[in-house]
Amino acid sequence: MTNSDDTPDATGISGEARTESLFDAPPLAEQERMVEAVLFASADPVTLADLTSRMPHGCNAKAALELLQRRYEGRGVRVVKVGEAWALRTAPDLGYLMQKETVETRKLSRAAIETLAIIAYHQPCTRAEIEEIRGVSVSRGTIDQLLEMEWIRFGRRRMSPGRPVTYVVTPGFLDHFGLESARDLPGVKELRAAGLLESRPVPGMGEGEEEDEDGQEDMFEDES
Repeated sequence: MTNSDDTPDATGISGEARTESLFDAPPLAEQERMVEAVLFASADPVTLADLTSRMPHGCNAKAALELLQRRYEGRGVRVVKVGEAWALRTAPDLGYLMQKETVETRKLSRAAIETLAIIAYHQPCTRAEIEEIRGVSVSRGTIDQLLEMEWIRFGRRRMSPGRPVTYVVTPGFLDHFGLESARDLPGVKELRAAGLLESRPVPGMGEGEEEDEDGQEDMFEDES
């Protein structure tokens, strides 16, 4: 007679194998602590695949991550998704507490802001497409600056004559602005509040009029 514990279940795994698997994997509460430790110690957002590779065999990184996310709801620190990765971040409503510790960053040039916005809203796009939208040429220095800041990166080459390279925004760009994806891009007012846009109107326009130089200010509007 065959022992019932050795009888495969609907998944095809015998009772003995299930017991061994359950024995090997730490309790879910311990897995949650592991995920918390990794996210806390990592300077960059961590993907689910990376969490799985770091944890002992048999662990369920996704379940542990979801448990940790629920535990941090309403706390001063939250578990947030950044692109396809996860990170611990200060709750948005408590950001004012960090103002004394922030470092004033150099403002991007208008050309760099417009180029970055076009890439974010139209990615993946080529340099020629950026120039067509802006109506002026894009200097190599502008692209290099955004690449050095790691806010954009090279995308796939277009399957067109010359196979031009494309540009896309990076997870670092999304993380810097607290975005989950490029669909959550800020609008004009938010960019000005962050000090990335000048508040003065474009020369030749009266007060209260919307800036529309080269038609590119619309690129900063929230997507409907």
